[in-house]
Amino acid sequence: MQTATFTQLRNNAKYYFDAVENGEIVIIKRHGKTIAEIKPAIDVDTKYSWKNPALRLAIKGTVLSRTILEDRKKSTK
Repeated sequence: MQTATFTQLRNNAKYYFDAVENGEIVIIKRHGKTIAEIKPAIDVDTKYSWKNPALRLAIKGTVLSRTILEDRKKSTK
């Protein structure tokens, strides 16, 4: 975590934003008081794993879901 004054941020923005891009958090202070925290953004696509396509499961020559459904039918009879 880095700390910078507002003036340092304004004069060296590229340096601090590069640090944030590399995963660091930068605390910005003005007159000794914390006014902001700059941290890496959360990538929405990786945050919600249920939005990613799932793997298709298969047993040699058959679809796994079909096999499970057939097993369920057999067990309820």
